[in-house]
Amino acid sequence: TSNQKDSRSTLYCTDVAKMVNAPIFHVNSDDPEAVLFVTQVALDYRMAFHKDVVIDLVCYRRHGHSEADEPSATQPLMYQHIKAMKTTRALYADALVDEGVIDEDEAKAFMSRFRDELDAGNGVVPEFIREEEIQNPYTFDWKPYLNGDITASVDTRIELTRLRQYAETMHQLPDGFVLHSNVNKIFTSRHKMAAGALPVDWGFAENMAYATLLKDGFSVRLSGQDCGRGTFFHRHAVLYNQQDGETHVPLRYLADEGEEKPANFLVINSLLSEEAVLAFEYGYSTTDPNTLTIWEAQFGDFANNAQVVIDQFISAGEQKWGRLSGLVMLLPHGYEGQGPEHSSARLERYMQLCAQHNMQVCMPTTPAQMFHLLRRQMLMKCRKPLIVMTPKSLLRHRRAVNSLEDLCDGRFQTVIPEVEALNDDEVKRVVICSGKVYYDIFDKREQDERNDVAVIRIEQLYPFPKEALKAELDRYPGATKFIWCQEEPMNQGAWFSSQHHMRTVLGKEFYLEYAGRPFSAAPAVGYMPLHIKQLQDLLEDALGENPAAAQ
Repeated sequence: TSNQKDSRSTLYCTDVAKMVNAPIFHVNSDDPEAVLFVTQVALDYRMAFHKDVVIDLVCYRRHGHSEADEPSATQPLMYQHIKAMKTTRALYADALVDEGVIDEDEAKAFMSRFRDELDAGNGVVPEFIREEEIQNPYTFDWKPYLNGDITASVDTRIELTRLRQYAETMHQLPDGFVLHSNVNKIFTSRHKMAAGALPVDWGFAENMAYATLLKDGFSVRLSGQDCGRGTFFHRHAVLYNQQDGETHVPLRYLADEGEEKPANFLVINSLLSEEAVLAFEYGYSTTDPNTLTIWEAQFGDFANNAQVVIDQFISAGEQKWGRLSGLVMLLPHGYEGQGPEHSSARLERYMQLCAQHNMQVCMPTTPAQMFHLLRRQMLMKCRKPLIVMTPKSLLRHRRAVNSLEDLCDGRFQTVIPEVEALNDDEVKRVVICSGKVYYDIFDKREQDERNDVAVIRIEQLYPFPKEALKAELDRYPGATKFIWCQEEPMNQGAWFSSQHHMRTVLGKEFYLEYAGRPFSAAPAVGYMPLHIKQLQDLLEDALGENPAAAQ
């Protein structure tokens, strides 16, 4: 119902395709044979040159937005003209009668038979191919994933010899390939990590997750701004020769001599067009259950620009259309004083969308957790979107490391228990948290020499791991204070969406308290001293009064 001059700045809506030099066919939609001809030409062009082509169907909307809408209220002249026009079917039938192809009775008979078939629920497209008859290399069998349990335990272990073999293969560079000095330091460290001489960091664990999945027969597809090296210089899945600029992707060269090449690893450093890229990756993930399809935001809040894709497709596609998707969204998240635009991945939005086991929302705090989480996504017997709040400063945090054994013998823990050797009977206060704030709590507790406080990490916020949390809380029979601590403001993060789960586990005997930043319209403050003050306050609230200091 909008005026054309208000709708766009060009004569044709398809003029936007000129920017990519795609050929454009304008065709009268009231001429079915012309439409068929143009479609065939466009398809032939696509198949011959493997390039985009655009068809502009010049048509109109007979009933406005819907049959119940009355468009003549705003476009009276246009819709007077439209109401006087014959339908496309009537125009084509008249043309066939005039040419002697059919007579008027046959035209009416065609319409009657078509309506009868529709009323009977029969197919009206003779060329329609039934699912069981489809035979092409691009069709996958989704039946194994239709009734899978999203909460089922998954074995993600791998032999140490295999892990070291893959790492050694990935660190072999082409002759004459010169790494950037900083990248060379990272690769030297990774070589030591594979040997067990250094603790495993995030970049090593993530790349090894991809390597093991590729060798297991799964493809990996990773897109996002700077995702090849990683926005925070940690991944380096794509290497650049400092002499000639040539690239090398180690994960594409995992096959031993004489061995069949493993599945495909593809990295796409995409543009900052979040809606377009995320929508494409979602579509890709719905067509191939055997590819780990990942979209990484440069910062977590960049996904704001693709919110419609998240709301309409990723979170609800299975419930609305029965379309399964194993898409992974990596969203850098964490409060480090960078201000309101680069701190929060808006965890609360994803938590609000969670229902009916439609997706997973996780916040891993160790490299091993990320390793097992990525492997679990492909080894589990169902396909659900996975939303991951990924770290920034934790990528190089001295405590956020693991051993090789954690990768080989471990699993993804939905809840990580207290890691210090506390006397469980002496614990009076239990702090429950997720994400980077755990390390802030840990350091503060160590500084204050608190042995009466246990810290439990919730690594999977949805589906919420009630049984695992209860098992950990039951370890502390003397605890009387239970606190949820988060670094996000109170109206953001996981507090409002998850507190009822924790309170159900605690029962009516105990009250769950909150420690975190106060209500805020913005995700974070933009003044470093205030950021630090807020952090200090929430840590004090979480740990409470130090009994030793009080004495």
